[in-house]
Amino acid sequence: MARLVGKRVVITGAGSGIGRATARLFAAEGALVIAADINSSGVEETASDSASIEAVVVDVSDEQAMAGLVSHCVDTHGGIDVIYANAGISGGRTPLFEQSVEEWEKILRVNLIAPFLAIKHAAPHMIRQGQGAIICTASVAGLRANAGGTPYSASKAGVVSLAQTVAYQLYGTGVRINAICPGLIETGMTRPIFDTAREKGTEHRIGQLNPTRRNGEPEEIANMALFLASDEASYVNGQAFAVDGGLSSSHPWVYPRD
Repeated sequence: MARLVGKRVVITGAGSGIGRATARLFAAEGALVIAADINSSGVEETASDSASIEAVVVDVSDEQAMAGLVSHCVDTHGGIDVIYANAGISGGRTPLFEQSVEEWEKILRVNLIAPFLAIKHAAPHMIRQGQGAIICTASVAGLRANAGGTPYSASKAGVVSLAQTVAYQLYGTGVRINAICPGLIETGMTRPIFDTAREKGTEHRIGQLNPTRRNGEPEEIANMALFLASDEASYVNGQAFAVDGGLSSSHPWVYPRD
């Protein structure tokens, strides 16, 4: 329970789901956490059970706001050791030929440009310190087709590439960057999928396409983030880790029906 003692951490999208679970886990492991989200009530709830979590309301797609968030961490705690660019939106299920440029721009700003901004403003501080860990939430939808809508999937593929290419931009600095690719996790973003299944009485079929035969929980993604943020991952860099019950390990496959 002390893997992040003294680490100064910023987590975006911390008002619910994966971000909330990660903020609480990191605080329990000794980190000083700034939990950021555009949803004020959600992020305040995240911070409610730990004196080590500070809630900040911010639009992560706005560069000035992101710069201010990082500066707040540095000014308050004297530096920044970890930033987890986790905030994301699904963009819904609008058919391809009905999608607008405005929809694409909104999804790309939150899912891809915001992680870029997190890197742009946090990495220089980490470089001066000679160490730091950057984590981004991508998705299995960014690895292969049919796990999300087109703009969402494209944005998450961009996050995977961002982690790979930025690792080399940070060559020799002591700053690491990695991405996590969650499978189907029950969060605020995915709740409509789960609600629909429960209404139809088909909840037992959720997660049927992966070999664990279930959906994942936010805490399971938080555990991967904890490893990547810790010194235990000191030789892990430029990677995209699927945490999906094995879903992305397969070619198209029809599960055996009972």
